[in-house]
Amino acid sequence: MKEFLKYVLATVIGILTFAIVIGIISVISIMGMVASQEATTVVKEKSVLVLPLSGIVTERSDGNPFGQMIGGAAESVGLDDMLYAIKRAKTEDDIKGIYIEAGLFSPDSPASCQALRNALVDFKKSGKWIVAYGDQYTQSSYYVASVADEVLLNPYGTVDWHGLSAQPMFYKDLLAKVGVKMQIVKVGKFKSATEVFTEDQMSDANRLQTSKYLTGIWNSIVGDVAASRKIPVAKLNEYADSLVTFDDPKSLVEKKLVDKLLYTDEVKKTIKKRLGLDDDEVVNQMSVIDMVNLPAVKNNSDNKIAVYYAYGDVVDSEMGQTGNVICGPTVSKDLEELMNDDDVKAVVLRVNSPGGSAYASEQIWNAVRKLKAKKPVVVSMGGYAASGGYYISCAANYIVAEPTTLTGSIGIFGMFPDVSDLMTQKLGLKFDVVKTNTHSDFGNVSRPYSPEEITILQRYIDRGYGQFLNRVAEGRKMNKADVHEIAQGRVWLGQDAKKIKLVDALGGIDVAVTKAAELAKLGTDYKTKSYPAAPDFLDQLFSSLGNNGGNYLDEQIKATLGEYYEPVKLIKNVKGQHPLQTRMPYYLVIK
Repeated sequence: MKEFLKYVLATVIGILTFAIVIGIISVISIMGMVASQEATTVVKEKSVLVLPLSGIVTERSDGNPFGQMIGGAAESVGLDDMLYAIKRAKTEDDIKGIYIEAGLFSPDSPASCQALRNALVDFKKSGKWIVAYGDQYTQSSYYVASVADEVLLNPYGTVDWHGLSAQPMFYKDLLAKVGVKMQIVKVGKFKSATEVFTEDQMSDANRLQTSKYLTGIWNSIVGDVAASRKIPVAKLNEYADSLVTFDDPKSLVEKKLVDKLLYTDEVKKTIKKRLGLDDDEVVNQMSVIDMVNLPAVKNNSDNKIAVYYAYGDVVDSEMGQTGNVICGPTVSKDLEELMNDDDVKAVVLRVNSPGGSAYASEQIWNAVRKLKAKKPVVVSMGGYAASGGYYISCAANYIVAEPTTLTGSIGIFGMFPDVSDLMTQKLGLKFDVVKTNTHSDFGNVSRPYSPEEITILQRYIDRGYGQFLNRVAEGRKMNKADVHEIAQGRVWLGQDAKKIKLVDALGGIDVAVTKAAELAKLGTDYKTKSYPAAPDFLDQLFSSLGNNGGNYLDEQIKATLGEYYEPVKLIKNVKGQHPLQTRMPYYLVIK
């Protein structure tokens, strides 16, 4: 017995000692990460900015300390940081060029790729070089990398080049198997978000608009690549039609899609040669994060242009949400604070959203309207600024979009699950009711809505659509009837939206900032500041832990499910959505 207790005690002491050691290591790791984040980075002579085209690209960088600590966090980087790094590298004398490392690249939209590529085109105006290398190029990474002076490929690598497609997923039959169907009321023949629940295939109107914007995006991609690689557009389409992805890599050189076939160690020699380094010398590399951590360029101006990032679904509350959302009350409060901040002379509202709650969109619209009454507001549209995303944009003084931004989708719908068959036929439940008025049991799960109730709901939706048209007409100084002609839920590319006055100019966030400075009559006497402020490391850590690592787990699910993540999330959230939805086609995958 004595020996048994001795071994038990030894085991307990061992476990406690192990826990203490791990705790000390964790604290040291956390402090080290905090210190490294706050450390000042210095650019060494003959440095190279390494730009990774791999992983998930989101609108803003979202640190995930919880995922970093336990390992395996989905690799992601913010478009804002990438654009800043490229712009800063252009002005740093000791950074001689950019080295693009291409891999499995998953940008949030074609417009994000276009913004990156345009930043690289601007970088080359400095006379500095860009070299790209990949074991394999996705179509998106190749589009961005094709701007490089040299596009290099592994001798056994691939270049994916196949064109674009969009393939909606339809859930009607799946839901029917479990006794669920959707009751839909909507306005706009192009408002196709509900089709996935009620149809087996795309409507003619939806097919038309999808074909239109896919073709527009592809023409933009092909035109840019043709200009950089000196390959005729017809040839690039011919390569896509022949699935050049599976060609012998040597033929890719002959087709001028790439310049050379090299292994990784040989690429290093190419970079060193451009830098004038000997073989035994080390290449000084700067990462995107290194560039972000450089000391800020001194700017003593008292005038601020606020760049406010609004991206994700438009929602009424942050409760129960994962990932980034545009929460009506939160954004409205933030914009009010910017309105009352005398140092902020203008606001650039950066919108990247497919829409969501009509109610929340209306609240943010009102906040933008009040803000505009005191200082200029310019909208910069990212990959998406459609439906609710356009609703919150239309009150601005000026709207800037990327040519391949998906915008418009001015329409509205309501979607109400009918689970009565699930309850009664599948589960065998029985219901009875006593009520005082005709519609006292409205919304009960025991029955679908009556024709009269659907008519009432349709009037409700029509009223919401009319209000949406009024908001756009007022903000864009258009006739309501003219807005209706280009509305009806139709999605437009940014380049087409400009022609019909839904946007004012084409370009990225820099164009919007320049316009904001012009409207505020600031000249060049201003500095920019991003809002909402990014949480510091410890806030991010405790937020992640407080959410039981929810954000980390969400990232892992997203990385695992890939293109099926959004449909699963969609079905999960249908019941909790606001009855009025201003949203573009629910789940759009462009491949």
